[in-house]
Amino acid sequence: MAAALSDPAAVAEGQEPLLSPGGEEDSSRGVVESQEHYKSRWRSIWIMHLTMFLSSVGFSIVVMSVWPYLQKIDSTADASFLGWIIASYSIGQMVASPLFGLWSNYRPRREPLVVSTVISVAANCLYAYVHVPHSHNKYYMLIARALVGFGAGNVAVVRSYIAGATSLTERTSAMANTSACQAVGFILGPVFQTCFTLIGEEGVTWELVRLQLNMYTAPVLFGALLGVINIILIFAVFREHRVDDMGRQCRSINFEGEESGVLDQDAEGNIDQVAVVAVNFLFFVILFVFAVFETIATPLTMDMYSWTRKEAVLYNGIILGVVGVESVVVFMVVKTLSKKTGERAILHGGLLIVLVGFFILLPWGKKLPNIQWQEIKNNSIPRTTFSEMFMPFWSLQAMQLPSNHTAEPTGCPVSQSWCLNTPMIYLAQYISSDILIGLGYPVCNVMSYTLYSKILGPKPQGVYMGWLTASGSGARILGPVFVSQIYTHLGPRWAFSLICGIVVLSLLVLEIVYKRLIAFSVRYGRMQE
Repeated sequence: MAAALSDPAAVAEGQEPLLSPGGEEDSSRGVVESQEHYKSRWRSIWIMHLTMFLSSVGFSIVVMSVWPYLQKIDSTADASFLGWIIASYSIGQMVASPLFGLWSNYRPRREPLVVSTVISVAANCLYAYVHVPHSHNKYYMLIARALVGFGAGNVAVVRSYIAGATSLTERTSAMANTSACQAVGFILGPVFQTCFTLIGEEGVTWELVRLQLNMYTAPVLFGALLGVINIILIFAVFREHRVDDMGRQCRSINFEGEESGVLDQDAEGNIDQVAVVAVNFLFFVILFVFAVFETIATPLTMDMYSWTRKEAVLYNGIILGVVGVESVVVFMVVKTLSKKTGERAILHGGLLIVLVGFFILLPWGKKLPNIQWQEIKNNSIPRTTFSEMFMPFWSLQAMQLPSNHTAEPTGCPVSQSWCLNTPMIYLAQYISSDILIGLGYPVCNVMSYTLYSKILGPKPQGVYMGWLTASGSGARILGPVFVSQIYTHLGPRWAFSLICGIVVLSLLVLEIVYKRLIAFSVRYGRMQE
């Protein structure tokens, strides 16, 4: 990162800035960008990338330890309540994103960025103290995770700032870098958590402030420390910058004090609301199907391959880790590819890849999965409950069988009637699907954000980005609910067929609005596509 900051040209992916030693005014509109302004602008953009990374780490750094910690602090908590704790993050983010986005439209973006980060830091500290109350500890944990999600609503501010601080030629690269930082945060969070397990469950206690430093609280305190560092960098390095679609310096309401530049007259014109709604729908579908993909991994592999909970967690953790690395590589490649083919074509291709990925998951052949007969032969051996089946794989990692059981029943439970007549999904199908979805999802994610920001153009994007983020959060909430109901009662054939239908619908919507998904400046004839 240091090299990127010292060499902004490398950050801009080879794009030459519009430079002038004194930042002289252009004869048409805007101010030609000075070298100093250019360096400051990209330093600020990298601070936004860091903010996105820390937001992702704040979510993923505790997900592996939530369940055992919940059991430790509150014996009344069950697996279904864990589902609410996991979902509370997305609910908080869904509520906060439009609010922070609206705030950033009318005030310096430093304000919502700092406030949201302070909320996340405070929420992490609350999480570290949820063991202190004598009762209702699970509700304090629920509130803490919801507030962490609320603080993560600054994603809308981050993306709206990047959209306003980059030209059209820089936009795709900057958005891809942002998504890559988000993906790396999701990957490294569990890695940090694993390192903190060395502290142990007991750890050390600071009686003066009633703080327990153990494998459950250390990760959130580390997250709080990263948040404090982020706040310092926002004050020390971050500056408000805005350029028009051609890279010329502009002034907006977000500027503090006297900044060089003039008001952007290119903002005249109406945003294509049809295109805005279409991209929100497409983004919802993209996040929805990926949430389904993440949720279904554990129960599907346990049913189809007779994996134990431990095996399902281990193998799916490895697979999803590889998919995460694959996604980061795709984020980097798509920046170059988009310059040759355009964002719309890549989005279309990404959706097709996702469609093929889920189509491959449809059961074929005649071989049936192994049936879990133990629950009938010996009722004393419990099968995996409904709530446990659809908990995220990282939360299942720490769940243990009761001490009086020597064997865990495996296979497809006979209580799911479809197990008796639905062919199994072969492991080669499952892995091929993982690879394709891991390829298509990041492509669709980046292209949706990039197209959306270009459609909005020079107008303030905070609220619009807030709604886009909220639609993604809603998808992450509804996706697991949808797949848990359909999969349990109707089986994988119905579940994946419906997903394929949803993706086909999104492709039809994309075809209908294809010609409308163009940059604001292109739509009004100020630039050529």
